[in-house]
Amino acid sequence: MSNDTDMAPPPDTKVYGHLGRLYHGLTTVDFVGRRKIWFSVSVIIIVLGMGSLAIRGFNLGIDFKGGSSWEVLAPNTSIAHMTSAVQKAGLTNPKVEKLGSDTYQVTANINSLSQKKALTLTTNVVDAMAKVAHTTNNQVSTSNVGPTWGGQITNKAIEALIVFFIAVVAYISIRFEPKMAVAAFIAMVHDLLVTVGVFSLFGFQITPDTVIAVLTILGYSLYDTVVVFDRVRDNTQGVLKGGDLTYSEMVNLSMNQTLARSINTSLVAILPVLAVLLIGADLLGATTLQNYGLALFVGLMSGAYSSIFIASPILAWMKEREPRYKELAARVNQRSERQTLTATSAARLLTEGKITGARPTRSGIMGGTIQPRARKPKRR
Repeated sequence: MSNDTDMAPPPDTKVYGHLGRLYHGLTTVDFVGRRKIWFSVSVIIIVLGMGSLAIRGFNLGIDFKGGSSWEVLAPNTSIAHMTSAVQKAGLTNPKVEKLGSDTYQVTANINSLSQKKALTLTTNVVDAMAKVAHTTNNQVSTSNVGPTWGGQITNKAIEALIVFFIAVVAYISIRFEPKMAVAAFIAMVHDLLVTVGVFSLFGFQITPDTVIAVLTILGYSLYDTVVVFDRVRDNTQGVLKGGDLTYSEMVNLSMNQTLARSINTSLVAILPVLAVLLIGADLLGATTLQNYGLALFVGLMSGAYSSIFIASPILAWMKEREPRYKELAARVNQRSERQTLTATSAARLLTEGKITGARPTRSGIMGGTIQPRARKPKRR
């Protein structure tokens, strides 16, 4: 039986460092073989989030639940001081939050009051908040949303999400294949559940901006998943056609080839969002960007994770159950020269020149077959 030490790289093979291997798609991460680890991490996060959702629910903004909202810039006060002031003004069960840099928001549902009482109470609350903030009444912004409007916003958000899912599944089924559509759909549901769970777990407020951000991050997650699936499809017609790799090994090869691109696109998307949150919202006080930026950040992190660690391993798991790929795996594993070949060896074989007939690209190798394992001559 040969071992990995029997495989000496050709003398003209260029040796890269860690970053070089990542850039050229020559990493050997076993994404599919370690899928239980990735899935376990996701399950833990989702279960925690759903548990919080069942116990605490959402922190819905007034656009969804209806009510009144007052905001004022008050640098020299606190949540406790502001709460006490509006309660003395006659507001019952107020919710006071500090948004960004010294901006305080007070929300309460006064829709059950008569128009006259609601107007009087609003005036008293504005006076109290202006006094605490040491400013004039016209510096306190007021908004009112009825419960019917909040229900309409919720329904439209759900309808938009359903239409989006249907369109995505139809597109990927036609463009690629139904099983890829199922894997992409599961990855998007994963991102949705993680985002929803995190918002409930930490009590972040849900506003219409949050809904827009969720649809945005689902589109981003889909884009990154489609990039990986496109390479999987090309390798299915190339490397896999030679019969030297199992489907899971081919998926590992494809993911390692596109890993650098996935990391780069994730960083390019996440860094500007961090700038919006840390600089725009916290330092400059642009609190209107906070809910949108927060949802984008959570969703982009989840989307980057799911496109790498969820979608493709699920696809490999489903495809390996097809009869033709079961037979392929059996043939590959029976070969004596494959006895020590692990699922990460495909990318390593690219580095050592064992895959031939491959077309080089900037991010890796496309297509080809595997040369037989070279053996050391026996000593006499």
